[in-house]
Amino acid sequence: MVQGRAIAAEEICQITKLIASHPEWSRSKLSQELCQLWDWRNAKGILKDIACRSLLRKLEQKGYIVQPPRRRKAPQRMREQKNILIPLPFYSQACNLKKSQPLEIEIVKPGTSSGKLFNTLLAHHHYLGYRGSVGEHLAYLIRDGKGAILGCLLFGAAAWRIAPRDKFIGWKEEKRKVNLQLIANNMRFLLLKKVPHLASHLLGKISRRLSRDWQEKYGHPILLLETFVEVGRFAGTCYRAANWKCLGQTQGRSRNDRYSKLKVPIKEVYVYPLVRDFQERLCN
Repeated sequence: MVQGRAIAAEEICQITKLIASHPEWSRSKLSQELCQLWDWRNAKGILKDIACRSLLRKLEQKGYIVQPPRRRKAPQRMREQKNILIPLPFYSQACNLKKSQPLEIEIVKPGTSSGKLFNTLLAHHHYLGYRGSVGEHLAYLIRDGKGAILGCLLFGAAAWRIAPRDKFIGWKEEKRKVNLQLIANNMRFLLLKKVPHLASHLLGKISRRLSRDWQEKYGHPILLLETFVEVGRFAGTCYRAANWKCLGQTQGRSRNDRYSKLKVPIKEVYVYPLVRDFQERLCN
């Protein structure tokens, strides 16, 4: 399974033949043609070109294919952003939630000034860093009533397979593969000022609009939210306060670990249903 898609020997052979038959194609052209060939589209019918490029890159890293030579150097956006270090105290002077109101929640669009600011903030100030998103995702930039930046939230693709969540939903393998797109993962959550109750307040506000925003952007709703909280680093207090449910812990293995030897931090698994009949809809 690569980039959420099952890749068999036949697909590898198909890609190899395309590359050999069209040596003049760029990597962009290859991914577009492959999407057309597989009819790989999102719910709005748009070709999943970016996801396909990521898939091809991962296949090359694993040694399955050799892509066409790059026509130009890879973008240096993140390197440029690392030169823009903005001190945290600049963003907000708010000392409590009431004085921060009314909050402004902006959906960040790539290539805009807000998009560059969002990327820079996560790259510099989130403990996991940030190198951009691939696939379906929504990014939110939060401002207080005076326009000062308060924080960032990023939602993206759900984990491919996670035991506590899958047991909680109760779905079978074939339904998981089809309906996983109806779950979104809170991949990053960054607050730039300690404002009591702000985190849980934001989780509540965004959870009430996220499915609608996702539907508008990608043509399908979100039924369930998930996130992972690293044990020993965070207590998950804001998620509990926002009524997210803790399902248990991960096993401390990486998604790239084939031999159970690569250890990663153990994390608590939290979920938040956006509709009452989420289990029925995910399992059917």
